[in-house]
Amino acid sequence: MKIEVIAFGIAKDILNGNQVTLEMDEQSSVADVRQALVDLYPAFQGLASLQLAVNADYVNDDYLIKENDEVVLIPPVSGG
Repeated sequence: MKIEVIAFGIAKDILNGNQVTLEMDEQSSVADVRQALVDLYPAFQGLASLQLAVNADYVNDDYLIKENDEVVLIPPVSGG
């Protein structure tokens, strides 16, 4: 199945763009998406605090992704 991954901040820099389409197996979880991103873009390994949202909702790593879901990568926010 295909899912769209949209990135912001440092995640956007790692992707060298703001969006990528991933081909995932049926019954893939958010954890599987994280691993696919690390496999394709090893720099994601160092972003342990990266949050993922699916269709505008924050989700846990065990959340199952569905065909055409929109996954958003939300990097840690800092500042003062």
